[in-house]
Amino acid sequence: MKRTFVRTAGLSIAAMSLLAGVTACGSSGDSGSSGGSSGGSSGGSGGGGFDPIAALRTAEKSTDGADSAKVESTTTMGSVMSMTADGALAWGDGLTGNLTITYTGGTMADTMREMGSDSMEARYLPDAYYARMGDTFAEQSGGKHWIKYAYDDLETLGGSGGAYLKDQMQNTTPNQSVKLLLASGDVHKVGEERVRGQQTTHYSGTVDVADLAEKNSSLSQSQLDDLRKTLEQAGVTTETVDIWVDDQDLLVKKVEKGEASAGAYSQTAYYSDYGTEVAVEEPPASDTADFTELVQQQSGG
Repeated sequence: MKRTFVRTAGLSIAAMSLLAGVTACGSSGDSGSSGGSSGGSSGGSGGGGFDPIAALRTAEKSTDGADSAKVESTTTMGSVMSMTADGALAWGDGLTGNLTITYTGGTMADTMREMGSDSMEARYLPDAYYARMGDTFAEQSGGKHWIKYAYDDLETLGGSGGAYLKDQMQNTTPNQSVKLLLASGDVHKVGEERVRGQQTTHYSGTVDVADLAEKNSSLSQSQLDDLRKTLEQAGVTTETVDIWVDDQDLLVKKVEKGEASAGAYSQTAYYSDYGTEVAVEEPPASDTADFTELVQQQSGG
């Protein structure tokens, strides 16, 4: 296997995993009644004077205040990849956590198998993301198994998309999915459903992706304009969002689905064990390659 292929593939896979992790925590499966049997009222305000906006505001505050949770997610992006992620994330003082990411299909899974594995470990710290790429990558990268993505470097190298990713990594929490629906102006109660044995209330809505970025980030206007152009070029305009909230006003499940020029994408995430302890260690510096240095080496080679 060529050195440049291994390095390029490793960078691409780690970056894709970073994006998937952000989505799992923040902003996805069938969006109908895939969480369980449907019941109760649907459409409008759910009848009986029920106010879905007030209910979602309570859920947003409760989920944000829980500080941590266990997360399971499945993600599909056209023919590019399908993957699962399993672990725990905390957001009380910046995003931290550990996820095990397994590629189950698509071109990314094929590339991972060529590199000798179909899974990787991801660690999130407040200022950087780390991806463990395995022995084959290490053989071609000076013996180092980990790639470090400092969020400041993502902004520098990634333009508007990198700036948005940095913002989301440093500020996102599972309650962002609830905020997303609140900001959309299009939300309704679907009904009462059971999700993994829990009684929940199902809400649904459609959001404009670029408007979401404007309402839920700290980007400048020029960065938002650039991001909107990037999204339009990728064919990303709107997406549907479904969330399920339990009787403790905590987010239990969310589904996001949309279309892009590369094909349909979707993600389903489940949240449990709110308040769980999350301990994350920075990988040894001697076993870590910096993303920017790898990019420079690749450009020079």
